[in-house]
Amino acid sequence: MASTLVDARDRLSAPARLPSFRLLWLGQSLSLLGDGFSYIAFSWITLGLTQSTLALGYVLAFQAVPRALLTLVGGSLSDKWSSRTLMKLSSWARAALMAGVGLAGLAGSLTLWMLCCAAAAFGAVDAFFQPARASVLPSVVDKEQLAPANALLAVGTKVAAVLGPAVGGMVVAFSNAPVAFLVDAVCFALCGVCVAGIRPRPHPAGAAAAADDAEEKGPAASAAPAGAELSLGARIRAGLRYAFEDPRIRTILAVDAAVTFCQAGPFTVGFATLAKVDLHGGSATLGLLNGALAGGAMLGTLVGGAVGGRPRIGLLIAALAGWLAIGTGLLGFVGNTAGALATVLAMGFGMGFQGVFGLSWIQRTIDGPVLSRVISVDMVIGYAVAPLSLIVCGALAQSGTAAMFAVSASVLAVTAVGILASRTVREMR
Repeated sequence: MASTLVDARDRLSAPARLPSFRLLWLGQSLSLLGDGFSYIAFSWITLGLTQSTLALGYVLAFQAVPRALLTLVGGSLSDKWSSRTLMKLSSWARAALMAGVGLAGLAGSLTLWMLCCAAAAFGAVDAFFQPARASVLPSVVDKEQLAPANALLAVGTKVAAVLGPAVGGMVVAFSNAPVAFLVDAVCFALCGVCVAGIRPRPHPAGAAAAADDAEEKGPAASAAPAGAELSLGARIRAGLRYAFEDPRIRTILAVDAAVTFCQAGPFTVGFATLAKVDLHGGSATLGLLNGALAGGAMLGTLVGGAVGGRPRIGLLIAALAGWLAIGTGLLGFVGNTAGALATVLAMGFGMGFQGVFGLSWIQRTIDGPVLSRVISVDMVIGYAVAPLSLIVCGALAQSGTAAMFAVSASVLAVTAVGILASRTVREMR
């Protein structure tokens, strides 16, 4: 038992011994910390200037729409150029933008239209960073280290997602909103410095390595576009074809869409309604539900990173969909806070555990020249599904949480059955 635990610990910590991975981890964490700062800063300074929640909605929409529209472009350029270069330039551009907004705020010259323009520019630049950060990892660690490396990155992501808004709120509380923009700029600038120091690992050479790659990538390998001579539009179309022609990649995209649909609405509208109406609690109960989800996901991520081997990812995805279907269905009938917290904790664990292997499979299997484009397709699908989920769940929650959670559970159950019906998908490794 002791030997097994030591092996798991060594496996999980192995990527952290690589200087380039440590820089990537720190840079990504700083960037996500900065994202949390920017959300608080934009929200607070907009409300301070306008006293209008409608104006805040405009500012946040100006940030979200360009990010959604340009993510496919960012994914395409990340494959044509260097993911590291795009991450570096995007970080420094966001640093300059946040510094400009912060200085304008301290000078008292900020207006609503300036905030809208800054939010739009921030969202546009961020669209180039996100696909690149998800596709750069295979150039930093070898294939056998992808799972533990993704686990460590995911832990940093979750910690930054909690600390960013919290620390940003404290900065605003003890100073003012423009100072939060300046601290945000420092986070992005340091992220750029970290990313600039990353040195990609040498590519494996030889016919044996090429043959191994071709066998592992399967039918999608022959569909990879050459890319260098294609226009931007042609590259985006080629990436879409690559993603949707391979049944294995289609399955990953479909499952991600289903999980996003059953997460965006149920975990926001659903949790709030569950806490207030069904559990007769308040904001503390809502906080506990979100904390249980995050804690379970972090624990599942760490366990997934410590587990060795390559499980059948198709069966693992089907198991996750079924697991979430059971958990979501139970939430519609649970009558006490302890039961709800235990259910949510178990759901979070499953999401964190499978997420490590799912992302590692994508990074290991998809050709490097098209990896960012496939990841950007996945992101755009998520951007489209999330607001639909919020609207549907908001409507269903008016008649209680049981119907809303039942619909989500049904979607997940159908997804699990669909995965198991395909032999090609079941045998994915």
